[in-house]
Amino acid sequence: MRQHKRLVTVVLLLVLLLAVFELSGLRAHFNLAYLHQTLVDNPLRGLIVFILVFALGNLVQMPGWIFLAAAVLALGRTWGGIATYVAAMVSCSITYFAIRFVGGDALRNLNGKLATRLLGQLDAHPVRSVVLLRMMFQTVPALNYALAMSGIRFRDYFIGTLLGLPLPITAYCVFFAYLAARLHLY
Repeated sequence: MRQHKRLVTVVLLLVLLLAVFELSGLRAHFNLAYLHQTLVDNPLRGLIVFILVFALGNLVQMPGWIFLAAAVLALGRTWGGIATYVAAMVSCSITYFAIRFVGGDALRNLNGKLATRLLGQLDAHPVRSVVLLRMMFQTVPALNYALAMSGIRFRDYFIGTLLGLPLPITAYCVFFAYLAARLHLY
């Protein structure tokens, strides 16, 4: 019963964050144009804002590709990719600690063969599992939430994230740079 309370608390946190996000007007800053202009106007301040907005966006279930596209358009393929990689690492870390604090390792007590098998794989090969999950799903917020509540140690989570994100971020950078060039966006 206690674990279910933790899962409900995580859901309530998400609802609260979404409500604050909507009611405060922050939603207006979560678009490609705003992020692009912020990065162009002042690269250092823009990078700090970019990282904070990425972290908050990840907590409220926004996909990371929006941030990557903005960074590539504003900073180019290489620097946009680097900025996104740094922001993704910070964002995933913040999400891990926030959700672990609220939800603990609530997924550990779920009953069922699938949960047992998935958590067994994660326990047997934590870094490899996170690397593969990051390569497939990058910074998908639901993955961050699930990993935080899985009981995985932060060290394994961080190393897996560190190693798993470069390939998909690079692929997206190439794609968005190609798309921007074809559409004459820069």
